[in-house]
Parts: sequence; C-alpha cells; structure tokens
Amino acid sequence: MSEDGLISKISAMFAVFCLCFLVSCFRGSAAEAELAPPQDLKMVTLNTNYSLTWFWEQTAAEPGAVTFTTQYVSRYKLKRAKGPKWNLACEETTRRSCDLTRLNLHYLSIFMLRVRANMDGRHSEWVNREFCPDKEAEIGPPSKVELAAAGSALDVSITDPLSSSNTSMKEHLPDLFFHIHYWERSDEKKVLVLNSTTNMVTLSDLKAWTWYCVSVQSRYNFYDKMSVFTSPQCVQTEGTIPWWQIFLFFLGSLLVCFLVVLLALYGSHWCYRFCKTTFFPHDQLPPHFKRPLFDSPGSDNPRLVVSDSESELLCEGVIVCPECSVLEIHSSAVPPGELEGDGSCRHLRQDSSSSGDSGVYSTGRSSSVLQPNSGLSFTDVEHSCSDSEHVKMMETGFKFAPVITAEAVTDVSV
Repeated sequence: MSEDGLISKISAMFAVFCLCFLVSCFRGSAAEAELAPPQDLKMVTLNTNYSLTWFWEQTAAEPGAVTFTTQYVSRYKLKRAKGPKWNLACEETTRRSCDLTRLNLHYLSIFMLRVRANMDGRHSEWVNREFCPDKEAEIGPPSKVELAAAGSALDVSITDPLSSSNTSMKEHLPDLFFHIHYWERSDEKKVLVLNSTTNMVTLSDLKAWTWYCVSVQSRYNFYDKMSVFTSPQCVQTEGTIPWWQIFLFFLGSLLVCFLVVLLALYGSHWCYRFCKTTFFPHDQLPPHFKRPLFDSPGSDNPRLVVSDSESELLCEGVIVCPECSVLEIHSSAVPPGELEGDGSCRHLRQDSSSSGDSGVYSTGRSSSVLQPNSGLSFTDVEHSCSDSEHVKMMETGFKFAPVITAEAVTDVSV
C-alpha cells in the first residue's frame, strides 16, 4: 500500500469519527430539551364510572404552565398494519386526571390509554396503560336496602347497584349476587350469613319481638369482586301478643278513661260554682242599703253620687257657735233680779211706761250693751246676737219671730 493511500484512509476515518461525534452531541441536546413524561398512571373506577389519574412533578428548569393530552383506542386495533387511529379523551388539560365516563367504554372490551405532557410547543413521551373494565372496575354496594317485619320474619328488599346511566349492573354482570349479614342488635358478635341472587329475601327462623340488623354486600366471583357493606339497618320483628300484655293494655285504657271523666266532672263543678258565686252571691246587701241606690229620680237603676250631685249642691257651709239663751222681753216691769241669760247673750224686757232708764241690755263675751232710751225693734234684737248664732238656731229648729203687743212692746219667743 502506498503512502498516499494510507493518508487518504486515515483522513476518511477521521471524518467519520467527527461526524459520529457531532451526531451524538445533537442527540444529547435534543434529549435535554424533551419534557419529563407523566408517571404512575392509575384507574379510579366504580361500576361504569372511570377516571385516569397520573403524577407529574415540575422541576425548576421547567417553570412554564404544563398541560396534558390523553388518548385511547381499542387494543385489537393496535395490530393493524396501517397503525391505529387514536381517539382524543382529554386535550391540553391542566389537571392530573381525565374522566373517561362520558366515553361510554364497552364494559367487556380492553382499551389502551396513553398520556403525555405539553409545554411551550414541546412534548414528552407517551406513557401507555391497558384498561379492561370487566376485570378492573370496582362494583358498588346495593343502591337501596329496605326492611319490613313479616311476623317473626323479616323481608329484605335489595336494589341493584346502578351504572353511570342509571341502569342495573346486572346488565354487565349477570352473575352478580348479594352477600347478606344479619344479627341481633343486642348480640353483634353472632352474625348470620345468607347469599342471594334475588332482590327480595325473607329472613326466617327469627325470634319474635326482637330487634335485628341487616347489612348487604354486592359480589362477583369471576374476578373476585366485592363491594363495601351497606350501613346497618335495624327493625323489630313481630309475633302474637301475650295475654298479660292484652290485660295490661285493658287496665291502662280503663285508668285513662277514668281520669278523663274525673277531670271533666271536676272542671264542670268548678265552672258551676264559679258562675254561681259570681252572678248569684250567697251574701246579699241589707234592704236599707239597697233602697238609697234606687232612689235616684227618673231611674230604677243605682248610680254613683258624683261631686256635683243635687245633694251636695243643696248644702252650704255651717259654722258651729256656742249655745246662747234667748229671753223674752215684755212691756211690764221686771225686777232686776229676774234677769235671765248666760254669759254669752242677755235680753231685758221692760214696760214702755217705765222710767227713761229702762231698756234692753245684752252682754256677750265682750259685754256689749244696748243704751237706754233707744228704740227697741225686731231688727235690733236680731242683730244683738252674732250671725253664727242665728244660723245655729235655724239649723236646730228654733223659731225666731217678733211679737208686737198693743202697748208697742216687742215680743220675741223661742
């Protein structure tokens, strides 16, 4: 081999080496630009409700908003030569889950699911997961359980679990059956078990007048599926009533009726006495108290005496004065010793033919005197006493009248 051939061969090998180095560097930079794919794909299911969840942790080198795309296809389509046509389930969603319930996936089919992350035009690799509803989907408990006592037995009515379209799950699982637990409420440890494929079950051989509790579970043995138990429901069984209970009920009814009648009689008697004492009292007013009440003119009904009544309008104020003696004065001469009177009022009676020093002398508490030779008249005598004494004399019924005789003598009589 010549020297030129050797040099050309070395140059070609060097060129190939450089080209390989450049390709490897380009692939490394492209790999660094790709996003991290989602991880830990799981299915959350119940009857025909399906949801795909995953985990994706955003690093500091990827600060932008990330979205996710989910697709699905039937597994048998993957074997086609042209390749399968993937169906879109969730596009550019920010959630870490995708609801597949609305897709109405066939319960007995097998599907392939895949998810990838998206950020700023970049995409992660697809992550695939296979899903078979018949095998993986959980079944739920009965949608409703009702209990009814039938003598000493119990009738249990069970409603099938419902799908997302409110149809019975027995349409998808024909071999679905119910696992029933029942026990006495006073003894929860002693649990009895019964399996049934029907929706109406009768629990027999139970004790009468005893409380029993029931809980039901849905089961499917092909894939060993079982649901959770329903909440316990309790009801009391019935039976024939013992004679002693009937006797006690009879006595109780008699006692209640007796108390009701007794209360009615007592209430009637109390109302009668109350009305009688109110409208017809036993103690009556005396007749001499009742008569003045009906003496009001123009009315037979009693009325109150007000401050401006006639009885008060006819009355005037009265001033009480000391008693005084009134002497009669005649024209005949009277010895000085025959003067009558007391310390309050004194009258003298003299004859008109007597000497000039005869007259009427009246002495009260202040010893007021009528001067002699003065003309004595009725007016003089009346004013000889005070007005108060005159009023008292009128009130006590005394008569005060002047008497004039033929000898022109004033006569006053009481």
